[in-house]
Amino acid sequence: MNELVQRLSQGNHPVEASLRPEKTVAAFKESIDRSYVHIKFTNTKGGTELGVKLDPEASDFNSADFERQTGKVHLVGDLTLNYVKVKCIADIDLKTLAGSGHLEPIEA
Repeated sequence: MNELVQRLSQGNHPVEASLRPEKTVAAFKESIDRSYVHIKFTNTKGGTELGVKLDPEASDFNSADFERQTGKVHLVGDLTLNYVKVKCIADIDLKTLAGSGHLEPIEA
């Protein structure tokens, strides 16, 4: 297995919502509404930014208040990283737009 995928699959790692041009809760909500978010694993060399197609059935937004910018979202989605199919799982705090996450390799 790829070294980066293996490392990000072991334990939880610091992540943040990667947003451009502005890092705001409103921009994050727009990404969620499109079912496609960018999650950055910040503890890799230079950071590893992943585009994640969200799985609405597995993700959870019930404890998030986007208007008050409080609470957390639980994001789940699939992607391919270095030719390995993985599931990205991340919990993001709306106040900081940061949290923790990990990858789970998907058996082919």
